[in-house]
Amino acid sequence: MMPALNYFWRLLDKRLQLMKLRENFKILRIEEIIFLIFLVPSLLITLRANLYFWLSETERSVKIEGGITRLVVTFMLMALFYGWLWYRKERPMWPFLRDVMPFMFAIAIYTNLHDTIHFVNSHDVHNALIAIDQWIFGVQPSVWAEQFYHPALTEWLSFAYMNYFWITVILAVWLWARKELAQYRTLMLTMMVTYYIGYLQYIIFPAAPPRLVIADMYTIDIFRGTSLISDSARKIVSISASSARGAYPSLHCAITFLTLGMAWRFSKGWFWVFLPIGISLIVATVYLRHHYVIDIFAGLYTVAIAWYVTPILDVWWREKQFGWEITPESPAVLPVREKRLPTWL
Repeated sequence: MMPALNYFWRLLDKRLQLMKLRENFKILRIEEIIFLIFLVPSLLITLRANLYFWLSETERSVKIEGGITRLVVTFMLMALFYGWLWYRKERPMWPFLRDVMPFMFAIAIYTNLHDTIHFVNSHDVHNALIAIDQWIFGVQPSVWAEQFYHPALTEWLSFAYMNYFWITVILAVWLWARKELAQYRTLMLTMMVTYYIGYLQYIIFPAAPPRLVIADMYTIDIFRGTSLISDSARKIVSISASSARGAYPSLHCAITFLTLGMAWRFSKGWFWVFLPIGISLIVATVYLRHHYVIDIFAGLYTVAIAWYVTPILDVWWREKQFGWEITPESPAVLPVREKRLPTWL
């Protein structure tokens, strides 16, 4: 993997020399560079999606059209963030802000790519995913799950699905507050790499969720008799049928697997606290018709790849910086075998 990374850097380095940005890039952390690399395709994809709706006389998507606003805000924050790093070196940025902003930028990219993939790659794979689930289980799991319908169950699973993000935030804040900064950065950087690996798969394997593809197979409105919680969850994921292509892999499950794995690795007490909502979220992806079961397995291998790749990326970039006589300010990501991995990962 190192030769491939070095080859990529040589290509990027030549362009940075032309743009007179080479020295600025050398002081960045690997997560700050990864964001800049993904920003350009995110911009192009969002512009392409918005162009479609601007030209369409019949179809609208407020969620996608809001992508321009999100990108403008992201660019403004990015300009402030990188401008401070590059041109205010005499006044170091607040460490927590520098640690958390690349993660926020990754989320900004997610909100755009998740919903606009179909405008880049129209070769959908959801029929293949349906066939795989059918071959494994003999039924469509989200249809089979209708037999367990109950308003209270829908409420709880909607709550779990809508709040997956917060268990990661809780673990991150816990590690930061305890000044376990190496563990904190290991969590945050691995999470960012997980997101970006997921983004690449969105582009390569565009797939609409079962709630759209096999809607005619459902016989029950699982949101019947539910409250504001379920209604809010449904509105969050609602999007026009022509553009929703973020089923494979399930990044909800991937980030949940990652958080549970990191909690087991660094704070087993939190692992047991997070486990019920983590299991509920995984069940919710199928029960609420957001994902095929194969998407869950894809989320698992996505986080497994990120788990192993992240220390390699960090070591590679830190060695580059040491070669340039730059001392990295951030703690190194912990190696994979620093502590035993969970048996299920």
